[in-house]
Amino acid sequence: MSELRFTEDHEWLRAEADGSVTVGITAFAQNALGDVVFVQLPELQAYDQGAEASTVESVKAASGVYMPLTGEVLEVNEKLSDSPELVNEDPMGEGWFFRFKPADAAAVAKLLDQDAYDRLIKANAEA
Repeated sequence: MSELRFTEDHEWLRAEADGSVTVGITAFAQNALGDVVFVQLPELQAYDQGAEASTVESVKAASGVYMPLTGEVLEVNEKLSDSPELVNEDPMGEGWFFRFKPADAAAVAKLLDQDAYDRLIKANAEA
């Protein structure tokens, strides 16, 4: 598995061998949301960085999942339509949301690495 990258909105990204990027929400995010009851998956289309691509609803709240980089969504995790609890059970694996082809593949490396994301979570907890 390649190195994960993260956004300040608590999405994780994993670059795949075919040039696509898999996106999901982090364990921290799913824990904050609580039990996930519904996931609205994105359309197979292009999105600008920062656009709301997906929505996740839990017993506590609804939250947007934002496009981490400009690109085109190629595939969505259809399993989440019938089993949204996968987001809670395996957020960094089977609970992924979508795969996309970034407009700028090099931009993935500019996102937060694990250490930077851990510092972000710690700073949020202390705030």
